[in-house]
Amino acid sequence: MKIRLNSTQRNYIIIGLCAILVIMGVGYAAFQSQLKISGTSNIGSNFLVKITNIEVSNIVGGAADKEEVTTHTDTTATFGTTLQSPGDSITYDITIENQGTIDAILKTITKTDTSNSAILFTTSGVNEGDPLNEGELATMQVTVTYNPAVTSQPEDLDSTLKVDLDYEQAGGSVGPGPGGETTTIGGQDVPVVDSGDGLYKDKYEDGRYIYKGSNPNNYIIFNNETWRIISKEVDGAFKIVRNEVLDERVYFDEPGHRTDGDGVDSSSGNYCLNSSMSGCNAWASTANMIGNPSEFSNGSASGIVTDDSSIKKYLNETYLPTIVYNEELIVNYDFQIGPVDYENNDLISQITSEKSFKWNGKIGLVSVSDYIKANSNEELCSTFQLANQNLNCMDTNWMHITSGSWASINPRGKEDTALLLIFDVFVNTDTSFSVGSGYANSQVNVRPSVYLDSNIKLDGKGTLDDPFTIV
Repeated sequence: MKIRLNSTQRNYIIIGLCAILVIMGVGYAAFQSQLKISGTSNIGSNFLVKITNIEVSNIVGGAADKEEVTTHTDTTATFGTTLQSPGDSITYDITIENQGTIDAILKTITKTDTSNSAILFTTSGVNEGDPLNEGELATMQVTVTYNPAVTSQPEDLDSTLKVDLDYEQAGGSVGPGPGGETTTIGGQDVPVVDSGDGLYKDKYEDGRYIYKGSNPNNYIIFNNETWRIISKEVDGAFKIVRNEVLDERVYFDEPGHRTDGDGVDSSSGNYCLNSSMSGCNAWASTANMIGNPSEFSNGSASGIVTDDSSIKKYLNETYLPTIVYNEELIVNYDFQIGPVDYENNDLISQITSEKSFKWNGKIGLVSVSDYIKANSNEELCSTFQLANQNLNCMDTNWMHITSGSWASINPRGKEDTALLLIFDVFVNTDTSFSVGSGYANSQVNVRPSVYLDSNIKLDGKGTLDDPFTIV
């Protein structure tokens, strides 16, 4: 007879492929120093789900298993590999067995990869929502590949992959959404919906979840203030934004703050040529950007940006030190700071443009696509252009507030002096620009945004009256 536990008694099983450290040796041609891999995985709970086997299932090229390293127990799996040249790969099969009397289900898969371009990681075989019933087996494959596109010895020799599989008793305390799916937010099961207010799958970015609608249950107390959860990222981190704007208005970029090319030949392509009068709309200096750090491009304008924006400095140097509660939970993360075309009617191309330049840091602003995606009316409000044409789009977007204009992190596309802003003001009697644009030298309201550690645990229901609180 199967035994069922109630919601307060259910056990959680965490299966983690932890700290797979990859070290690449120094010879691309000779390969006298080789790519070495070591890893650990673990299960921590009294639930009768066990690792019962780990073995090599496929070898390509000169890959070899280090038999003296590759072992397993009921709760851990450790493996070692040697890869010799580009294209080499090795795949491990890790068998997980439910030897208990309680059916289990895989609630979430969280992967964190330091993304070394020379070292490729893939996992397969198990998916969120997969059951692991009494007496059944599941097999997860982990494949590590020496990138075949590598043509010279890379400078970065290390990479780390961590995979957490969160199993729990089948039939949890929170019912699934219309599609029968849930995911965890801070350790709590939250239904995934496809209409109305709630947590949605991000259809544009696999593995990401976003809150949509007029007033979903995404309130969270952070720094003793009310913030709201924008998304659960692919790696499990949580992007949040302050519920209201800060009291202080600041320049996005104060006139004269950055170089305007004085004393520099215009052919050098300095992007901020007009900053002495109108400011500059690039969030950060090109030296601090990820992707192409040598220059910033926006339409026909491109060139070097020599300093960070006024608002970036304000948030990171003045505001961030005032976060006295929970500051240690903020993680450095890639903010997408590429330009957005004002006439864009294709959200996919908009997101691609936003991702064309990135800045890694602790505190920034929301992107324009964050704002567009927060709208549950996808038929009328799912693109930049549509959101500007429909007054009702403000009614189905929780990120819309009535505190005046507040800045996004993205500059207006095809404009080297205009800053893309989010406006909450009526333009005339029959239309409203929910997203508009202003100049970089404007003083704007600020809604800071940060990313929180994926391992946070939350209490509460996420409502305004009972918000999520960090345990």
